[in-house]
Amino acid sequence: MIRRATPDDAELLAHFRFAFRSEHRPPSESPSDFITRCAAWMRERLTADSHWRAWILIIDDTPAGNLWLQLIEKIPNPSAVEPELHAYISNFFVRLDHRNRGGGAELMDAALAECRARKVDNIFLWPTEESRSLYERFGFGVSDRVLVRASEVGRKDAKTPAS
Repeated sequence: MIRRATPDDAELLAHFRFAFRSEHRPPSESPSDFITRCAAWMRERLTADSHWRAWILIIDDTPAGNLWLQLIEKIPNPSAVEPELHAYISNFFVRLDHRNRGGGAELMDAALAECRARKVDNIFLWPTEESRSLYERFGFGVSDRVLVRASEVGRKDAKTPAS
């Protein structure tokens, strides 16, 4: 079962965020400090008037995963052919013991249904190697229409400008 997240789910979703990001890099703050900080951020973005949406995967009455979607406004366009929203999928996480059972596809279906209802133009994301095949099954692919410049902030290999 999939349900839309509310501000009351912020702490649960912060726990999922910690688990998701800790899989890829060691945390630099304690779990409790991160959960407190992240839950406050999430609570504000799960309100009805926010551009953020999140869905929770429930398996056997237990939360098992989530997916976040941010609606990004475009500047108004005089052409009715080009919609005025983009969407960004982020923080797509399913607990390890529930992966590869169809729950991730259900989460993606919920997010894509929201995009269709809101008439979103383009949906973008940054996949991991493990998630790439799931996204490809839903029609995502590499685009030659978008240019991306990675920020030097937080990169170990970033060069410090000469002073």
